[in-house]
Amino acid sequence: MPKTLTRADLYEAVYQKVGLSRSESSDLVESVISEICDAAVRGETIKLSSFGTFTVRSKKERIGRNPKTGQEAPITPRRVMVFKPSNILKDRVMNGKKH
Repeated sequence: MPKTLTRADLYEAVYQKVGLSRSESSDLVESVISEICDAAVRGETIKLSSFGTFTVRSKKERIGRNPKTGQEAPITPRRVMVFKPSNILKDRVMNGKKH
């Protein structure tokens, strides 16, 4: 099973690579995540160069179908987060390169 990257892993990476204290590293990571979340709530596009773009889409109400019973049911309108990876990230993932 592949490893899952957690907030704690990000804190540790910032601590190791940037040289901030563990407390400062966690504060920095939390600030970045918070800013991304706040921008998404506002409906803004979040573009991280060489990584990808997060956008919020509004979906209209539509009729769906229960896969078990086949019965139709309305799906309420909602907002969803969509991520589109950059070509650089796609290439790195495809080729298995870390940097």
